[in-house]
Amino acid sequence: MAKNTLLNWEARFTGIKQTLLLYALLHVYLKLIIEGDEVYTKVKKNAPPGESLGWTVVLMDRSSRFLWELRCGRKDSKLFKKALGTLEQLINQTQDLSLITDGERRYGNVLFEICHGLIRNGKKGRPRKTLKKGVKVRVKNKGSQSHKRGPKRSKYQTPHPEHPTTEQDIKDGDIHANHCEAFNSSLRRRNSTFRRRSNTYAKNETSLQRTLDVYWVVHNFLRAHFTTKQVPAVAFGIIDKDLSWEELLAIPMAA
Repeated sequence: MAKNTLLNWEARFTGIKQTLLLYALLHVYLKLIIEGDEVYTKVKKNAPPGESLGWTVVLMDRSSRFLWELRCGRKDSKLFKKALGTLEQLINQTQDLSLITDGERRYGNVLFEICHGLIRNGKKGRPRKTLKKGVKVRVKNKGSQSHKRGPKRSKYQTPHPEHPTTEQDIKDGDIHANHCEAFNSSLRRRNSTFRRRSNTYAKNETSLQRTLDVYWVVHNFLRAHFTTKQVPAVAFGIIDKDLSWEELLAIPMAA
């Protein structure tokens, strides 16, 4: 296959992803638990992790394994804002949304920044900022903190104030990103740029994002997940049956 043919094919999948994502965001959801995690690879050269453009944010629905985001870039607030912009839209379609992460506090910080609300109780002073009603953020701090100075963080935390009427129904044992971490292992096996003992670096950030867009579409709408035995979009209730390649490639023409 010619290089330009392959690039055009991958670019077409980027358009398909946008169409399918918009369709998924039109649905109304009662309760969602989203796991957030990151997976790292190298882009163009062997640079220090802090300078690499290969950090990929993964946002996955826990019950159906539906991927809401696969977004790569430098690990900074800009990357997290782009990824969590999808959750901002999803919150408006969900009555109860929980975001659970393993130690990375920027998920909660950015989400609090872009979708907080004010509690107006009639008292004097500045209204208190909280997450929107129905939105929860939980963090599991992994590893020992005995070597760190100052007060130690508890293992399970609620890093930001939540709305007083938000239902508190998350147990400590449910605060983990195990399903996201299992997905990261699968991504390393299926995408050569993420393999650990490999010199097959991604050429640039744009090329890496194209491969992630293809993987997003195939994972969500074509391939049955080995745990649920269903295509994630079907398990999530977005579509009634998994799509064929012919139906998938016809989406941009029908949209």
